[in-house]
Amino acid sequence: MRRRKFVALVGAAHLATPMVRAQRAMPVVGFMNPVSPDTYSFNAVAFREGLAEAGFVEGRNVRIEYRWAKGDYALLPSLAAELAGLKVAAIAATGDIASARAAKAATSTIPIVFTIGADPVGYGLVASLNRPGGNVTGVNLFSSILSGKRIELLTKIAPKVRRVAMIMNPDNFTAAAEEQDGFAGARVLQREVVVVRARKPDEIAGALAEMLRLNADSYVTGSDPLILDRRGEIVAFGQAHGLPGIGFVRQFAAAGALLSYGPSITWMYRQAGLYIGAILKGAKPADLPVMQPTGFEFVVNLKTAAALGLEPRADVLLSANEVIQ
Repeated sequence: MRRRKFVALVGAAHLATPMVRAQRAMPVVGFMNPVSPDTYSFNAVAFREGLAEAGFVEGRNVRIEYRWAKGDYALLPSLAAELAGLKVAAIAATGDIASARAAKAATSTIPIVFTIGADPVGYGLVASLNRPGGNVTGVNLFSSILSGKRIELLTKIAPKVRRVAMIMNPDNFTAAAEEQDGFAGARVLQREVVVVRARKPDEIAGALAEMLRLNADSYVTGSDPLILDRRGEIVAFGQAHGLPGIGFVRQFAAAGALLSYGPSITWMYRQAGLYIGAILKGAKPADLPVMQPTGFEFVVNLKTAAALGLEPRADVLLSANEVIQ
């Protein structure tokens, strides 16, 4: 009896060994972002979908270590250092320049895939778009310098607006350029622009109150993760005060803003997942060109337009990629 038990235990141990080895061999990927999983989870979902398309399913053959700064950009360097210290197989540095720079500063050897809205060459992340070089590549939306275009679209549907508030995060590296583009676009349209700023989630309410104090009659959002993270609060404030607004991605119009204009952020995160998957299969970031969108999404929320007493022109609606009823 004892001998049979011993043989059974030895056999079980031999069967378990490959399983243990497989668990130990499972690659670990780092995912860092400057905002909160509570309101940014849709992007993490898109990232996992890209990973799955590349053949890696979380919990099955890949593990993901998440690090969220929850609106405090100052935490990003320490979060990147944590992931580098874990010796993860790759880092998805999502949520724009600050996250990508923090990851690059933390490691020169671990592959990094960024998601940003500005020029990665200009900010020193890669040597070129086609041949990034080094350990960094990613997805670039070039969405930051579209403020002037967004103001133009806003005035087409809400022609009576005269003073547009730009809601900006000054800690974003592209904020100054984005503001300049907004001022330039507004001058052409003979409109005024005022800027309100928030660095952290608890500063959004004050920035929105500042819009009213400055007599803004409409708003344009900056291209920033914090601003997107607080889209519900921003849109609700605009609705409560009858302010037409335009966001930098579709999620604003879906939340109830009048308009949105910009590339698909879910596409960007999905592509980041695909690139991480390619790296796990052996690809080198230096050989993976920085991906860019092929088009922009213009979304009109007709329900919000009706609530504001606006009737968008037929030609404007025909130019929209999506009309929310």
